[in-house]
Amino acid sequence: MAGSDENCVDGVQPSNTQGILRGGSGKFATGIGHTRRALSTINRNVVGAAPYPCAVSKRSVLSEHAIPNKHPPIPVHRPVTRKLAAAQSSCKQQQQPVVQETRPSLLIVPTPSEPKDCSIIDVDEYNLHDDYPVPMYVQHTEAMLEEIDRMDAEIEMEDVGEEEQVLDIDGVDKNNTLAVVDYVNDLYAHYRRVESSSCVPPNYMIHQADINERMRGILIDWLIEVHYKFELMEETLYLTVNLIDRFIAVHPIVRKKLQLVGITAMLLACKYEEVSVPVVDDLITISDKAYTRYEVLDMEKLMVNKLQFNLSVPTPYVFLKRFLKAAQGDNKLELVAFFITELSLVEYEMLKYPPSLLAAAAVFTAQCTLGRARQWSRTCEMHTSYHECELLECSKLMVTYHQNAATGKLTGVHRKYSTSKYGYAARLEPAYFLLDGRF
Repeated sequence: MAGSDENCVDGVQPSNTQGILRGGSGKFATGIGHTRRALSTINRNVVGAAPYPCAVSKRSVLSEHAIPNKHPPIPVHRPVTRKLAAAQSSCKQQQQPVVQETRPSLLIVPTPSEPKDCSIIDVDEYNLHDDYPVPMYVQHTEAMLEEIDRMDAEIEMEDVGEEEQVLDIDGVDKNNTLAVVDYVNDLYAHYRRVESSSCVPPNYMIHQADINERMRGILIDWLIEVHYKFELMEETLYLTVNLIDRFIAVHPIVRKKLQLVGITAMLLACKYEEVSVPVVDDLITISDKAYTRYEVLDMEKLMVNKLQFNLSVPTPYVFLKRFLKAAQGDNKLELVAFFITELSLVEYEMLKYPPSLLAAAAVFTAQCTLGRARQWSRTCEMHTSYHECELLECSKLMVTYHQNAATGKLTGVHRKYSTSKYGYAARLEPAYFLLDGRF
């Protein structure tokens, strides 16, 4: 019994291991046979179990133990594992040969009472198999995340559908070199910055001793008829009114020279805008020869000097063309917008609004007059930089002027836009709902 214990204990020593590898006999040879059967049993138990991706062996049993007989084995001292200690204890109790644990790379499955030794995990060869089942809680989490993503996508699509899109109003003119699509936004940004230079104080008439705002209205109403008779360009009319206001704001004028200021301003505007300029004699004739050629040319020199030769100013016409394009307006909307704007040119109180706001309000009022829109679109808002609430005050005044266009003495605009050439725009019913507050 003592000898058996002694042999079993010595079985873990290198000298005995060397004897076994060299083909020893006796009970040690029998022990070798038992060792192989025991390992087969262990392997069968392990292989039959479910795959456990926790420990993977990189070393081969043969590379570790198959040492040639002609070379003595190299002693290897390994730490005693828990299973080896248990085997030695069992060997002492049963007095039977104990198989030495020579394969530390075998898969060790932790039991609930034994914590898993993570030091034996080989990260480099840790691979999850495709046939390994996915835990149920992972499936539930993925399904929940997919549902959240789907709901977010639906909400985003609803927001896009409800939100009005801003139209690209210059896309159709990309091949039109005259539209200067590459620079048009910069041009109108510049107009907005410098439009204050074209404005006059809304109360500049208080500095005039011999004329008033009523006389100004009569002059402009008459010039609108002259402009229509000479078939001049629209730009010429707006620049003419701008030159008159800017000159009267800086220079005192007597009543008998007011009409001279008007025809001289139209002459300057024609030289700036028109291809074919009316001659001075035509302007003298249209004014019933109240002035001489010398007086017209002398007033021309005085005006350009007082205005410092600054004739390149943004007028409401410049903004009207752009804002009508943003409103996707047709010819009818354009005629109504110009009709409303020209009514505003006659009125002195409209000088308090900058040209850009006057043009935007005219387009908005024209849309309401035609019943096409009662809401300022996002495209118009972006290109005009005005919200609809900023246009309501000016639009209400325009509706009032439209309502009274055929009454009183200043009816030149109404007569002009009551012809077939201008689409009978003056005969349309005004947008009364803007005055009633039903907007």
